[in-house]
Amino acid sequence: MDNWKELATIQPIATKMVVNMIKRNRISHAYLFHGQKGVGKGNMATLLAKSIFCVNQVDGEPCHACRNCLRITSGNHPDVHKIIPEGTSIKKDQILHLQKEFSYTGLESNRKVYVIQDADKMTVNAANRLLKFLEEPSKQTTAILLTENVYGIINTIRSRCQIISLQPLNEKKMQMMLQDLGITEANARLFSALTNNVDDAKVFDQNEWFAQARNLVVQLVEMLQYKNDEVLLFIQKQWMSHFSDREQLQLGLDLLVLWYKDVMYQLIGREKYIIFNSYLDKIEKSAMYWSKEDTTQILYAMMEAKKRMEQNVHPTLLMEQLTLRMQR
Repeated sequence: MDNWKELATIQPIATKMVVNMIKRNRISHAYLFHGQKGVGKGNMATLLAKSIFCVNQVDGEPCHACRNCLRITSGNHPDVHKIIPEGTSIKKDQILHLQKEFSYTGLESNRKVYVIQDADKMTVNAANRLLKFLEEPSKQTTAILLTENVYGIINTIRSRCQIISLQPLNEKKMQMMLQDLGITEANARLFSALTNNVDDAKVFDQNEWFAQARNLVVQLVEMLQYKNDEVLLFIQKQWMSHFSDREQLQLGLDLLVLWYKDVMYQLIGREKYIIFNSYLDKIEKSAMYWSKEDTTQILYAMMEAKKRMEQNVHPTLLMEQLTLRMQR
């Protein structure tokens, strides 16, 4: 979403709140944008930074063409800083470095903005360091914290932020948006179940890696049904080589969850909700192989595996354990 008008089509309430603050020159010293992945938190942070620095802003909307706007778009503005997790967490040293940077006079003005992505992943020491920073707010500094888990951020930080909740996108609306972009109905149905981000969905549609990922999910399910004794070898040789990092493996688990949700829909007679429509014959065979009780236990096991992925469990071991639990 490149401007406030576009963002308002998916986040009307949050967008109106932020734009009204900009128009009234009542920008808070700290914001906390929270919501699911893909609902527009990053877009909102970028647009707010542009609105703060843009020299041609009109009614809250930045021009997107001045030097400041272009540098923020490219990530090269000297007074806009972004912190992302190093590995699985945001560390105290990252916050200390930010404070040091902000102790200097701005290169072009005293106005500064910092964005902390996945703010819930701050270590305890990092969060306490940030709290001290927030306790001494400067009218010239704006903090923007982004998170999918608002309750993963300590209360004392939340209480010092203007909290803006971004709502989940309606899957049907997302599906129609994707179809309007030329994505097939079957793919739009799948992508809208996986992400709220249109750009991510377009990447999925054009990405050979994703097409192969979908095929591997189908192969794994069929091996669990027909070639149980070869499953672990399949995980080691094919699955893990394709889903080679944690983000990719989380996506593979998401696809598996959707498959078994479809199996459950088939079992309880709610076929209209099935996502993998193009594999309906295989879904029916899976529903003949696994009972409702089996499918429920498998879904629980997969959700548990997704949580364990955040705890640095060895990915191959995690998948081996999961497939053992999926075997009947």
